[in-house]
Amino acid sequence: MRHFPIFIALEGRRVVLSGGGDAALAKLRLLMKTEAHLTVFAEAPAPEIEAWAAESKLALRRRPMGPGDALCAALFYAADEDDGLDAHNVALARADGALTNIVDNLEDSQFITPAIVDRDPVTVAIGTEGTAPVLARAIKADIEAMLPAALGPLARAARAFRAAAEALPMGRARRAFWSAFFFRSGPEALERGEDLAAVLDAQLARHLGQRGEPGRITFAVVASYDPELLPHKTRRVLHEADLVLHADAVSPAVLELARREAVFGPLPGSAATLIDAAEAGTHVMCLMPSAPDARLVAACHAAGLPPQIIPGIAPLTNLVPLEETA
Repeated sequence: MRHFPIFIALEGRRVVLSGGGDAALAKLRLLMKTEAHLTVFAEAPAPEIEAWAAESKLALRRRPMGPGDALCAALFYAADEDDGLDAHNVALARADGALTNIVDNLEDSQFITPAIVDRDPVTVAIGTEGTAPVLARAIKADIEAMLPAALGPLARAARAFRAAAEALPMGRARRAFWSAFFFRSGPEALERGEDLAAVLDAQLARHLGQRGEPGRITFAVVASYDPELLPHKTRRVLHEADLVLHADAVSPAVLELARREAVFGPLPGSAATLIDAAEAGTHVMCLMPSAPDARLVAACHAAGLPPQIIPGIAPLTNLVPLEETA
């Protein structure tokens, strides 16, 4: 990973761009979606840039860049479409302390701008290290088709309600609350034209009145190092589990599929650890190279916690090339 993906807070911060042509226009259409203070240096700006300046969407300086013009800027874009001029302006901006990007010049840029799916405040960034922009655009189109336009209003309502939802215990209870809102009550309320804040208030009251439920135990057989051979059900449960216990043979690539907040540990020698955690409300998942010991399963049943058991998909061994004989 040559470029580490991050989201930079730009509210109230300077972003400077040099250039007034097509490359500058493409970047500015994206940057104007942020809350940054935009400054453009261009001796011959395109009419669109002049119009945006007249509407106070950006500050336009009809001159070349000079020393100090990028002071206090978080980001600088060189979009003059002239290699020599771009290099000169980048040197000025770096001397002023800004992170710099030269449009369509991966090697000389300190950061790159990914393809973006915008469902404000939900933002999906797609990067290919600058090597395959066509692929990034194709992925973007697929994701845009997957994410409904209503996702933005739901996320904004959730952001405003986040502090109130902290009345719920962290972990499963809080995840259940937000899952119910994003995938059931929220979209239904939008269709009916109801107030999302009122829906959240009512849903929180219901969830606070519910008694805590015991956790659960899942045994999943991981028969291959290859995460692509994991059953879909195993992948889904890994995204939900609170405590992931695994054999040494389970590959790091498989463990990467678990939630970041999950706790990891080795497989225990008895069922007591699993039962204690589940009775405390934890979803425990055990990843093992073969079927669980029958005694472990029986102990879980005896404790009133019948486990879910997911079989694995083993890779084929001793596979020889097949030749056409017909």
